[in-house]
Amino acid sequence: MLKKPILKLTTVILLVIISASASFSQYSIKDTLQLQAIVYQGDTIPMSVLSNIYVQSRLTNSQKEALARYNRLRNAVYVTYPYARKAGIILNDINAHLANISDKKERNKYINSRDKELKKEFTTPITNLTVYQGKILMKLINRETSNNCYEIIKEYQGGLTARVYQTVAFFFSSNLKQPYDSKNEDLVIEKIVQEVQRLYGYNEISKSQNL
Repeated sequence: MLKKPILKLTTVILLVIISASASFSQYSIKDTLQLQAIVYQGDTIPMSVLSNIYVQSRLTNSQKEALARYNRLRNAVYVTYPYARKAGIILNDINAHLANISDKKERNKYINSRDKELKKEFTTPITNLTVYQGKILMKLINRETSNNCYEIIKEYQGGLTARVYQTVAFFFSSNLKQPYDSKNEDLVIEKIVQEVQRLYGYNEISKSQNL
């Protein structure tokens, strides 16, 4: 008497299995959702790249001041580096020639001849610079020649002339003996110089830098 219900139940189970098999057979490996994952301490964790999130806020007063200082410095380097570069090329060439001249009279004669070239090249542009730009120019000349401006003037015009120029520079809150430290104090200037070089295709001429 119990055989018919058991038969019906078995038939239902078979139908369910066949239906499920038919349903699963519609999918293949191409329908699998593939995710990137990382393994962290033995566990596989799904990974996904989120869209960029942009956060905007107003600059603080100190940030505005820092940005203004940077822009002023960057502008000064862009204005003065071409002059410092030209001066460096000329001064390095003068030094190379003076190394082969021992006679004092001949040295002075050669210096005077090149002094006219320097004045002709730089008098007008330099007089149009601001005091701040002049300070940056002196640093950059030091960079290109590995000599500060005081040493250069002393070499070509004598110690007295150098002291006079140093006194004048003092009244303009400047210093002809400014050093150039590309690794620390003047790192930002150095970064801007390299930016200018890349932008205008300048090759490195500095004798004191291994950049």
